[in-house]
Amino acid sequence: MRGRGDLKGSATRLGLMALPVAFFGVFFAWPVVSIVDRGLRPDGVWRFGRIGETLSRPDVLDVLGFTVWQALASTGLTLLVALPGAYVFARFDFPGKGVLRAVVTVPFVLPTVLVGTAFLAVVGRGGLTDELWGLRLDTSVWAILLAHVFFNYAVVIRTVGGLWSQLDPRQEEAARVLGASRWTAWRTVTLPALVPAVSAAALMVFLFTFTSFGVVQILGGDAYSTLEAEIYRQTARLLDLRTAAVLTLVQFAAVGAILAVHARTVRRRETALRLVPPETTARRPRGIGQWALLAGVLVSVALLILLPLGVLVERSFAGPHGYGLGYYRALGSLDESGTFLVPPLEAIGNSLRYAVAATAIAVLIGGLAAAALTRRAGRLVRGFDALLMLPLGVSAVTVGFGFLITLDEPPFDLRASWILVPLAQALVGVPFVVRTMLPVLRAVDERLREAAAVLGASPWRAWREVDLPLVRRALLIAAGFAFAVSLGEFGATVFIARPDSPTLPVAVARLLGRPGELNYGQAMALSTILMVVCAVSLLLLERLRTERTSGEF
Repeated sequence: MRGRGDLKGSATRLGLMALPVAFFGVFFAWPVVSIVDRGLRPDGVWRFGRIGETLSRPDVLDVLGFTVWQALASTGLTLLVALPGAYVFARFDFPGKGVLRAVVTVPFVLPTVLVGTAFLAVVGRGGLTDELWGLRLDTSVWAILLAHVFFNYAVVIRTVGGLWSQLDPRQEEAARVLGASRWTAWRTVTLPALVPAVSAAALMVFLFTFTSFGVVQILGGDAYSTLEAEIYRQTARLLDLRTAAVLTLVQFAAVGAILAVHARTVRRRETALRLVPPETTARRPRGIGQWALLAGVLVSVALLILLPLGVLVERSFAGPHGYGLGYYRALGSLDESGTFLVPPLEAIGNSLRYAVAATAIAVLIGGLAAAALTRRAGRLVRGFDALLMLPLGVSAVTVGFGFLITLDEPPFDLRASWILVPLAQALVGVPFVVRTMLPVLRAVDERLREAAAVLGASPWRAWREVDLPLVRRALLIAAGFAFAVSLGEFGATVFIARPDSPTLPVAVARLLGRPGELNYGQAMALSTILMVVCAVSLLLLERLRTERTSGEF
């Protein structure tokens, strides 16, 4: 009887996996393999020697070196700036803490193009600090590093601060009673407990900066190039598929290693610590030192996060003849530069339509995948779980270019179809849906499903009556994340968005690529609209987030 139940469960799992596997096979594996195939097997014969030839080129070595260097520098700088903030959010209780927590999370859900645009408003084209001690920031690597800190600040706050707020302070107090100094107690008790969370945050920041594209594209220009930006240049401008294929393989291997190490640190954090409710550890600051630390964190948040966003909004209203809505009105008409085939304002409707469709696809595919992964068993399930994470490790521009060269003949001739953009955006959204829904689905008591089956309910009705009411909130959160991610996707969309149907990030990038005050002002206006939409999505997510997930990212 037990064996028959196991067999039925395996069959159900395979059925749930069928659609996600087919989706990833057609719209992810096939385009990526096609790029690699055309780059390393142009005449039907594999030429693996090209990998060594490409990696030995000085220009490629420079790109690899800069990619690793800027990722390490961005990670170190982010930890240096954000760890004090993590402590403040974890241990201090002060007015407006909840609102400020939402504010510092806004940059993470913003498109990378918008992040680059915000810093361009501060350090470039007559920005507030376009020159500091004689150094032009918009032509230096500092603009890229600061933008990466802006983007990833919330990763440290959520990951490290969330754990820090649940560490029992009485353990450190016990060490003080036994004669340890404040520094010794923190170093021997709190720091070892925080190491897994700090490592996880550092790996996440390194991953996001290692694959940085929009920020480098806007702020780096032709002077600085990461792997992702170089893959775009080799495919879109030079049509050098050999170099693009090699760089894609290198990036895929590097990101795969990062994700593997990150998974180990997460498991250590989940199994090695005894936690307490976060509301029992926070208290009002005491003494001059703690108040000074709180003030310093508030100032850093104001300068690093609020200032770029505020300047971006200010630039959208600052016309040549004073403040007004001129740039916003100009979005509704075409100019003579030929930047767009339609008024830029139509990009708003395009982005919303694409994001809604991509969210529906991501929730369907991700929901089925999460249901299939609910029971932890076997290599098949672990392999399927790894498959779902692959879009995070492959260049988005490679996927976008792969769409163009593979989905151009029956039965998947989609190059002229609007659905191509939502499909590419959904690929990035699915991992977020799975990671949001999977812990909740695994927490559902299996006995409830078994009781429904005993009473005669079909698998679909059992899921609808048992699982859905319990995971409805997680489903809404997953949909919100998928929507925000889809709205800001740029790497793949820049290839496949049609000239008459640009998305908001693509429209912003096009406007910034054109000279002229009007194009720049319109880019600021579109960026402000995009920021408002993303911020509203985030605030809705914060309202839906349960207490169980509020300490996680």
